[in-house]
Amino acid sequence: MSLKKMLVLLGVMIIAAVILVACGNKTPTTTEAPATTAAPVLEIPFKDAFLGSGHADTTAEAFKHWDSANPAEIPTSCAKCHSTAGYIDFLGGDGSAVGAVDKAVPAPAGTFSCTTCHNPAAIALTSVTFPSGKQVDNLGPEARCMQCHQGRESKVSVDKKISDFKITDVDAVVAPIKDDKGNTVNFGFINVHYFAAGATLYGSQAQMGYEYDGKAYDPKFRHVEGYDTCLGCHDQHSLQVKVEQCAFCHEGVKTVDDLKNNREPSSLVDYNGNGDTKEGIYYEIKGLQDILYGSIQMYAKEVAGTGIAYDPAAYPYWFADADGDGKADQKDGKSVSYATWTARLLKAAYNYQASVKDPGDFAHNAKYVIELLYDSIADLNGKISKPVDMNKLARDDAGHFAGDTEAFRHWDNTGEVPAGCAKCHSAGGMSEYIHNGGTLVVTKSGVQITGVVGQPVANGFMCVTCHDESNWPNRYAVVNVPFPSGVSLTFSTEKDDKGNLKPVDANLCIECHQGRESTVTVNNYLAGKPLDTADAKISFKNVHYFAAGATLFGTDAKGAYEYDKQTYLGYNAIHPLNKCTDCHDVHALNVKVDACKACHTNVAGVEDLQKIRATTDTTDWNGNGDTSEGVYAEIDSFRSALYAAIQTYAEKNGTPITYNAASYPYFFVDADKDGKPDKNDKGANIAYNAWTPRLLKAAYNYQYSIKDPGAFAHNPKYVLQFLYDSIKDLGGDVSKFKRP
Repeated sequence: MSLKKMLVLLGVMIIAAVILVACGNKTPTTTEAPATTAAPVLEIPFKDAFLGSGHADTTAEAFKHWDSANPAEIPTSCAKCHSTAGYIDFLGGDGSAVGAVDKAVPAPAGTFSCTTCHNPAAIALTSVTFPSGKQVDNLGPEARCMQCHQGRESKVSVDKKISDFKITDVDAVVAPIKDDKGNTVNFGFINVHYFAAGATLYGSQAQMGYEYDGKAYDPKFRHVEGYDTCLGCHDQHSLQVKVEQCAFCHEGVKTVDDLKNNREPSSLVDYNGNGDTKEGIYYEIKGLQDILYGSIQMYAKEVAGTGIAYDPAAYPYWFADADGDGKADQKDGKSVSYATWTARLLKAAYNYQASVKDPGDFAHNAKYVIELLYDSIADLNGKISKPVDMNKLARDDAGHFAGDTEAFRHWDNTGEVPAGCAKCHSAGGMSEYIHNGGTLVVTKSGVQITGVVGQPVANGFMCVTCHDESNWPNRYAVVNVPFPSGVSLTFSTEKDDKGNLKPVDANLCIECHQGRESTVTVNNYLAGKPLDTADAKISFKNVHYFAAGATLFGTDAKGAYEYDKQTYLGYNAIHPLNKCTDCHDVHALNVKVDACKACHTNVAGVEDLQKIRATTDTTDWNGNGDTSEGVYAEIDSFRSALYAAIQTYAEKNGTPITYNAASYPYFFVDADKDGKPDKNDKGANIAYNAWTPRLLKAAYNYQYSIKDPGAFAHNPKYVLQFLYDSIKDLGGDVSKFKRP
């Protein structure tokens, strides 16, 4: 070891020794000093705050539980988080192996002390491993907190228990089994343990909740910078929430209890179905808990055969309730533990308990908890006589904040959103792009994005994704927006006193809602290739999703593939509502239906939007004789005809094709023409591999018309134009159609 490292280590040990003396049970003493000098008094920093915390509560069950045990000791499975000696043992601070408690701690062991967290091993912590086995690295001091505040169970342990009992019918009451030693083992409840705040905070990254197979869940809740860790929100000595700092953003917050009324602007859906979208998110969760509890009780009685009751203050929490009075049945003066468990019931009860035993879950990661509760309700629903109306409940936030969706979860395995995607699929990419003067550079090989580097994976946008923190609460001032065709476009029309165009909020929307391809990039990709010759080097070009801005600007943006020698409509300025923010709520993203009603009297709700047709539009575009149907239906006829033309052309060229909007790369080989993708020897769909330039252009436009589901409202005649031209170019029948 180098001299420098030895000196550093010695210094740390001296500091730790001082703290150990300062925080011990004995009153600090002073050494005798010369008569003329006052004895120094050793002050313990934050002593009063610490002594008033739960970590120093001498009356707490967390520390007294083993005082009367026989033998009088805290077992190795508990000592890590219920004694100072156990915690230091776990960290290897006593010279033992790291990651395990080697020996029981004699009881009573007292409470935590300063040295529990202030010791070299604890200070060096930068990662935490959760009960699921998942690990989170590159942490700060909060790593010390989450060694204990992580619960004791996870989806992994629940699934293991189900597997150990070899359960095949999740609705059958599970009989006891014998272990390797011949002991009888019952299929009982699994308790997540208490205050698993760290695991809640990290969501799917910790996998503390029972996450149902096939469902996606939110990862760590990223609040705002500086307030998304344990120590960002809690005083590390008193453990109290820093309420005064919450009040900076959350109006009306004066006490901890007031935090229950907080609700982010991004959470505008009615999760618990009570009709109130303004109540605090705490109450949304409470509503879902009540619904789940009711479903659990119904399922237990109807399927498991025994009524059930929950008591949060009595182990093992779930009790038999044969008479249905809502209370635990009694036998010999004791509550009767619930015994007729099924696997389905265990999963739901586990999630209910997990949501209850972290009383701050509404602040730690409300979206993750809502997802767990919602999925538990849905899972029980098919087995009870009075299922919950799931149409009244909500699981996901609006798209910009739906952290459980593919738009944000796609990069979980790599841990980083690459630069080419970060602008629109991370929480910090847009702000970095704008602050760095980012732009799009169209080259022969594609579109390159400058001004942004790879970003951490996110669970949706944050306030600072769109709001300029240095000019709060204003949005970023955007005037000109570069598009994948190489042009810059804007909604801005007004000028300031210097003659410069003023920024418009809607410009910020089309920074992302513009697609990733264009006529220009498709032509660059296909340059020099024979029009009707299949080329294995050609793969599908995907415009990307929700390219509403490109549709709205039409030929000005050239987002769709525009054919040579044809003219196309530009910006759809003729509609009185012609900017993103005119028609969509900026947080909920839903269409402002009431604004549509002013002119379109047949619109009562969002489901009626597809019926809209301009009163001046009397042309029968699709030739079916109906000039009153919504323009969506007119477009859909063109789209269906284009798909038929695509399939006919592909088959004539030797390789039949089929389309699946939900599966990348969307177009697949369909040699047997059954309408389903052919499979390879590994069971995977075979991507279409016989593209000709002509076929690719038409397929690109077909995909474009689908991936902007609001295209019928954004610029309907532009859509009709490029669909018509695509059908005609493939040799399809357009005799009954009219091109705008």
